[in-house]
Amino acid sequence: MPNSTINEQIRTLTSSEGPTVTIFAAATPFSGSVGSRQSLAIRSWLGLSQNIRVVLFSQDPSVFSFAASFDPGSRVSVEPDIDFTFLGTPFFHSMVARAQASNSDISVLMDSETILLPDFISTLSYVHKLDHDWLLVASSRNVSHFPFHLDVDGKRWLGDNGERIKMKKDFLSHERWDRCDDKKMIMAWNNGDLPLHNGVLPPFLYGKGFHTLWVVNEALSSDFRFVFDASWTISSFFISNPDDGDAMEARNWENVGNFHLKAFYGSLSICEAGYYNVIKLFECNGHYHFGSATENIVYPLGSHKGKHKKLLSCFDKIKSLEVNLDCSKDKHLTSLEPLSLPFSLEVLLSTRADQNKTVVLAVAGYSYKDMLMSWVCRLHLLHVSNFVVCALDDEIYDFCVLQGLPVFRDRLAPSNISYDDCHFGTNCFQRVTKVKSRIVLQILKLGYNLLMSDVDVYWFKNPLPLLNTFGPTVFVAQSDEYKITGPINMPRRLNSGFYYARSDNSTIAALEKVVKHASTSNLSEQPSFYDTLCGLNGSYRVGDDMCLEPETNLTVRFLDRNLFPNGAYRDLWDSSNVSSTCMDMGCFVLHNNWISGRQKKLERQFLEMFNGCLDSLFGVRSLDNKESRNRNEVKDASLSIGSSLNSKEFCVRVVHAGGKEDLYRNPIVVSQLMKRYPGMCFAWPEVFKNPYESVLSATDILFPGQKYLLLPVTTLKKLKKRHSARKNKSAGKQVTDESDDSVFSANDYYVSKEKWTRGLVKKHIQSNRKLVPPVVLKSKLKSGRGSDWEPSLTSIQELSP
Repeated sequence: MPNSTINEQIRTLTSSEGPTVTIFAAATPFSGSVGSRQSLAIRSWLGLSQNIRVVLFSQDPSVFSFAASFDPGSRVSVEPDIDFTFLGTPFFHSMVARAQASNSDISVLMDSETILLPDFISTLSYVHKLDHDWLLVASSRNVSHFPFHLDVDGKRWLGDNGERIKMKKDFLSHERWDRCDDKKMIMAWNNGDLPLHNGVLPPFLYGKGFHTLWVVNEALSSDFRFVFDASWTISSFFISNPDDGDAMEARNWENVGNFHLKAFYGSLSICEAGYYNVIKLFECNGHYHFGSATENIVYPLGSHKGKHKKLLSCFDKIKSLEVNLDCSKDKHLTSLEPLSLPFSLEVLLSTRADQNKTVVLAVAGYSYKDMLMSWVCRLHLLHVSNFVVCALDDEIYDFCVLQGLPVFRDRLAPSNISYDDCHFGTNCFQRVTKVKSRIVLQILKLGYNLLMSDVDVYWFKNPLPLLNTFGPTVFVAQSDEYKITGPINMPRRLNSGFYYARSDNSTIAALEKVVKHASTSNLSEQPSFYDTLCGLNGSYRVGDDMCLEPETNLTVRFLDRNLFPNGAYRDLWDSSNVSSTCMDMGCFVLHNNWISGRQKKLERQFLEMFNGCLDSLFGVRSLDNKESRNRNEVKDASLSIGSSLNSKEFCVRVVHAGGKEDLYRNPIVVSQLMKRYPGMCFAWPEVFKNPYESVLSATDILFPGQKYLLLPVTTLKKLKKRHSARKNKSAGKQVTDESDDSVFSANDYYVSKEKWTRGLVKKHIQSNRKLVPPVVLKSKLKSGRGSDWEPSLTSIQELSP
């Protein structure tokens, strides 16, 4: 869609009455009954207002076809560039990040099969006028039978006889909310200045449970936005599908993964009552009000302040429609089940291999998880999807499952893999590398061609089309020769961290010899590759870039180093702009080797080569974001958020005492900043609650999109002392709390003095009343108040009958 057309569409939406709304939904393929339900739901959204636009997250062709079925310039578009698992399940954090980049007044995330009624838009029109940033959630009703359809305009519901149906009065009044499951929950927020919550959203899988409850819980804890439940004012429902239970059971590991994230990240595992106790939005006699169902308090707004009895009666009537459910009994997951993909290696390979039966293999342990994700990111950006990961330990296996990667566990791998001391030359490195050749041989015997790539190989272009041009009985490998001139097939210069092997008899026989040689060697597998395939001291060398193994008749070709340079060639890693230099040379890959130590590898690769992968690792692509795009117009960005990418949200934020911030656009290692700030330490914002687990080490990396705190080591000691004293006190021990009063809370210490004073007043007010009233109704224009804003409303205590 041309930019001019899209901009005109935005101007039209902006000039019309009411807020502009973009509904984001993860769509499944439009086929069968699922496709019919999705089509009906989306048409119900579009019929509510011309101010509503729909963005569907999917990479399936049928979803593109559905969007194309609407008129040119329609309000339905497809967004394929978010993060999905290898089976196509979208990541919730990536969906949220894309929705937060919207130019609409309000962003909505909801299930693609949920039907909306007109009070959805009237509710949003009302809350859009609130004078504070907000986040709403709404539960939907679950209906088993729905014999109605929309008219041609998509605005009226008709029965089988063609007569108009008053859906809310005639149908939904008999249905109840499904409040124990957040998979179908609606979440909406105004695109204001404040974030939804503190911290980083974990990689929840959308539709697999706990993700919406997690956001609500963290939003309540962060206290940035006013959080409320609009289930009583938004009429929404979905048609139950009897096959949903079977589908959930078949993909149960995805639900288990979300349960793991919920258990280990954030405060949801400690307190799950947050969502069920949030303020409710309700309507009485055509006016909206807020109330607390748990504390029996209502907050009248406007002219209804004096009509207490009628308001309380209305509130009671609405509450009576909601059944008090014990949601804990409905949860299928009550304990941490082990993370495990139900795929054998054979099945995994069959689903991942390309049309040439070729797979790309990476082998990694947990100590290299950061390098692995950088490697995966590059492959995603290059649209290389036929990769698999071999996990050397349980930790990296669980990590890969949670990241949606196609992973399998090698149970024969060494069990005592060092975290920091497993680099080139160490005993750990020698043991681990021998796993790679054994796994490669196993995959070749299963009939698959294989490109072995270490995770420290940075990809600029997809090398597979070029590597496939080498014929059978040819083994292709990177050269580790660092000299610019001379032969590149000299002794021990075959790099076993990047090579291409075909599944033919000669290659398999040769690899069997390599594995056997490595099993009896005290060195790593790399010398075994050269000594076996090129002969001791290079006795099988042919010319300057080949070898010929005589027993198997396997030809070994060393790759052109200008296209596949190693880490020492031409000192490329010392270039002022490594990426630009390599791209100018025409590099396919650049190996991050010829450097000792995991941390040094991390610093060199992340600090120099993170461009292009920075945003995708945190849910927002560095590509131009757009509200409307189609498959053939990816580069025609309609609603670029380039200005947003330059904001603090996409930088490393280091916050000093008093509120001053240092911003860094690229990842940076803590050790580099420690040189600038002697006597200081770096920590997560949770350091005031948990000082023992929030402090960062010198080897940790600070990533864009996240906030870190800089505080004196002396303050950290006091925080730890106070934390220990409180912990001992809660355990019943008699201790004297000698913690210094100069240790402030997070709100006190990391805000400006002006805000600090207002914050203390706010705390005093909150401590002297039972509940902080939520919001006041102002004009449509935002007041520009900060996070220290306080409303002033009169509460009404409801008397129990």
